[in-house]
Amino acid sequence: MANQKQAMLFGLGTVLLWSTVATAFKLSLNGLSPVQMLLIACTASVVVMGLILVILGRWHLVFSLSRYQYVQSVGMGLINPCLYYFLLFGAFDRLPAQEAQPLNYTWALVLAYMSVPFLGQRLRAADIVAGLICYSGVVVIATRGDVLSLTFSDPLGVAYAIGSTVVWASYWIIATRDERDPIVGLFLNFLCGLPFIAVACGLTDGFDFSLNLSLGAAVYVGVFEMGIAFVLWSFAMKKAENTSRVSNLIFISPFLSLVFIYFILGEIILPSTYVGLVLIVAGLWVQQLKAKQKMEAAQQ
Repeated sequence: MANQKQAMLFGLGTVLLWSTVATAFKLSLNGLSPVQMLLIACTASVVVMGLILVILGRWHLVFSLSRYQYVQSVGMGLINPCLYYFLLFGAFDRLPAQEAQPLNYTWALVLAYMSVPFLGQRLRAADIVAGLICYSGVVVIATRGDVLSLTFSDPLGVAYAIGSTVVWASYWIIATRDERDPIVGLFLNFLCGLPFIAVACGLTDGFDFSLNLSLGAAVYVGVFEMGIAFVLWSFAMKKAENTSRVSNLIFISPFLSLVFIYFILGEIILPSTYVGLVLIVAGLWVQQLKAKQKMEAAQQ
């Protein structure tokens, strides 16, 4: 039981960090372009994950991989952080945080759908029901409650947000065959992706950074959202005696995030955001509940 308590504490710590990042995204994007923010955040993430590997005594694992695994790091780095965060930051650059953040939470549903053709998993009735509930919430948020008009507040921003969920789900499908240590793998992915981000930044918006709140927010994103949160969640999953209890903590994050968005960013939370977010979370809960029941039945 001590391990379960530790797992819950690690999980709560992760959820708290995840709840702040939508606000940090918007603060950073007030003074930086998406690609500039990505360069700073990725650099900070590489540094902090390198330090974590040293602290955990795993630094030597960085140099003990096969040639294929180093090539794999380049390929996965192009997906995450390069493409995924470019789309995600692009969505936050165009949409209010209260809209972009809930849309991104539908990635778990996209993962379930993509697992059917790519991992050979079966599409359950619960996945279809969850999809209908979730994406009705997406429509409510994207149209700001004017559902019948189907006029999106920012079609490109919504496309970026939905596209990021597809990229993120693709990344985790590929990661199912990744035999590297999780933290080592993420460190190498970000390290290999960093030069591509630097080139893209140099060819577009340049390196004109100044010491201000936007720069600090980008560093915060790299240290906590891209680095420490991942490590804490890994510890939570490793120590958990009941993983479903820990996994359920993620449903706190989007609602807690609205608190930070309201008080720090000053966004007036629209009623459509609450309705849409409840629908998205309800859909994800239905999906996770059925998956849990299936797993328990298989263990009996």
